Amino acid sequence: MQWRILGLALLLLLAIGPPTHAQSAELDVPSDQAADSAAAPSLIVQSANQDVGEKPDTVQPQSRQQTQSSASNDRILWTLPNFLTLENADNVPPLTPKQKFAVTARGVFDPFEFVLVGFVAGLNQASGSNPTYGGGVQGYAERYGTAYGDNAIENFMASAVFPTALHQDPRYYQLGQGGFFRRTKHAVGRVLFTRSDSGQKQLNYSELGGGLTAAAVSTYSYHPESERGFGNVTSVWASQMGWDAVTYMIKEFWPDLRKRKAQKQQLAQQTSESVNRSR
Repeated sequence: MQWRILGLALLLLLAIGPPTHAQSAELDVPSDQAADSAAAPSLIVQSANQDVGEKPDTVQPQSRQQTQSSASNDRILWTLPNFLTLENADNVPPLTPKQKFAVTARGVFDPFEFVLVGFVAGLNQASGSNPTYGGGVQGYAERYGTAYGDNAIENFMASAVFPTALHQDPRYYQLGQGGFFRRTKHAVGRVLFTRSDSGQKQLNYSELGGGLTAAAVSTYSYHPESERGFGNVTSVWASQMGWDAVTYMIKEFWPDLRKRKAQKQQLAQQTSESVNRSR
């Protein structure tokens, strides 16, 4: 699934090093430009200050542009799609069914997804997982197809199909304030609770039911015969829920790291300009 890939990709990208200034600048995409896209809703990076289903103690004034935004244009570590995470987004409108499918598809078919799935498929082949696939190019291709299929089905079920049918909001609303344990509780609790399209706190049927459905569909359709069984379905589903909880933690704290990086870059630029003026 997507977020199992994410955990491995984080280690890889951290080893590669920080992005260049040009990569960081890609985040500053005006939302009015993103609104012109027919494939996705208007996109803007925001900062959140409330728990799921709760009203914040103090609501910061928002511009008309912020109020109308409905999804994010953010990328974790400047590469990995993070389009369903919102920051400072108390008054955003609900996603339409078309938007739920569009923003999910945008993440599933993002070029970095194909690269990350290939990386994970290579690790699986190197470790000899699913020996029925064999080795060589054919074995790698089967592992790649399985990994990508699992990722795509789980994302569409949990973020588009079930949220549309049940009128639930598939987005993650970053808390962005409070201590580590409070924010961790908020992130992990997102697996069990979410918002309805009307903004009410609800049991996260989309996450739970969508993940279980995706595990059943993938297990009984294209996984090897040796893996087909209800026990494997429940095992895959439980693993997905665990990885999703870790993913929500990453979504919660990533904006802090991104802002800290931007502050360091700004400080370095100011220091450089000060040195140049003093010469």
